[in-house]
Amino acid sequence: MKLHQQLLTRIDLNSIESLTPEQLRNQLGALLVEFIEEDSIPLNDRERARLVADLKNEIMGLGPLEPLLADPAISEIMVNGHQNIFVEKGGCIESTDIRFNDDAHLMKIIDKIVSRVGRRIDESSPMADSRLPDGARVNAIIPPLALDGPVLTIRRFSVVPLLMHDLIEKHTLTPAMAELLSALVKVKCNIIISGGTGTGKTTLLNILSSFIPSSERIVTIEDTAELQLQQDHVIRLETRPPNIEGKGEITMRALVKNSLRMRPDRIVLGEIRSAEVIDMLQAMNTGHEGSLTTIHANTPRDALSRLENLVGMGGISLPGKALRQLITSSIHFIVQVTRLDDGSRKLTSIQEIIGMEGDIITTQEIYCYKRTGTNPDGSVQGMFSATGVRPRVYEKICTYGIRLSDGMFDPGVND
Repeated sequence: MKLHQQLLTRIDLNSIESLTPEQLRNQLGALLVEFIEEDSIPLNDRERARLVADLKNEIMGLGPLEPLLADPAISEIMVNGHQNIFVEKGGCIESTDIRFNDDAHLMKIIDKIVSRVGRRIDESSPMADSRLPDGARVNAIIPPLALDGPVLTIRRFSVVPLLMHDLIEKHTLTPAMAELLSALVKVKCNIIISGGTGTGKTTLLNILSSFIPSSERIVTIEDTAELQLQQDHVIRLETRPPNIEGKGEITMRALVKNSLRMRPDRIVLGEIRSAEVIDMLQAMNTGHEGSLTTIHANTPRDALSRLENLVGMGGISLPGKALRQLITSSIHFIVQVTRLDDGSRKLTSIQEIIGMEGDIITTQEIYCYKRTGTNPDGSVQGMFSATGVRPRVYEKICTYGIRLSDGMFDPGVND
């Protein structure tokens, strides 16, 4: 620790940013040898190499988190104070032996992360969302809100974005379900992806967006930029929190309104969570077909109820029936994703909104996933099946020249 502090005080932090990793390592090594000789500290080659690596991580990276970020198998990193760090691997959470020196050390790393994207975190603003250069989503919350020390959560995405065939291989959905979803995007159906935290909504949104033709102009709107669209004609917008005086905030709703003046062919909204819902519904209903978004809900029916609640929370007063008619005419499909007990993620329902009966929005399920039991190892047993219902949009799909596989809507097991 003493050597660590000595090196940090002697190194020109501004100049090292221009050094290559090898030049930085050589400079750290030379300074380390100098300090070891001055203080007569016994270190073998392995200990010296590890100290140089730790210092490099501290100065150029995120300190103790760097080994975890280098492991592609880790999908989530959860720091509960400076001594308790957990990771998610293969859908299972496990403890690590990684530690920060103290809460101040952890706070330094948190501040480095949030300041990269022009955000801040302190006692007056003790919560912050941010992102890493590789697109990983970051949330931090510090005392006085976090009672046991700073808490940092990093949700990572694949360096190479997942494709639909990856989800098929992971048994998240079937080839028939994937075929239908790709067709729905191509024929400009408005789709909402519904699911709880960590179910893979953003991943599925990213995959569905890959089916948007490259000739179309796409505007993405997010609280924290995470989507990795592969098309060339993409405009990425991100909200901005208020500054220290409480001014300058740019909300999701303001960005949705502005995007309508940008001549978008498609609007991809990271997540509906507030008053922007009414603007998004109106956009979907007035010429911006093929829009995609996500919402937090446990079932498709809950997703519809939450849409209504969000409109009310936004201070917009609409009669219940008029609001449901707007939802019915704006949204064509709800796709439900669920994380099961064993950590696996499944696309558990694809439902088409078909109209209203009285004051109730009516839907029909096209595909579903039925859980049948649990294996001795804890893994979930289940099967995908078609319900036997052909979607009303089928004729539209045909007019676009898209031919769906024969029998894909026949009832029964569809693995």
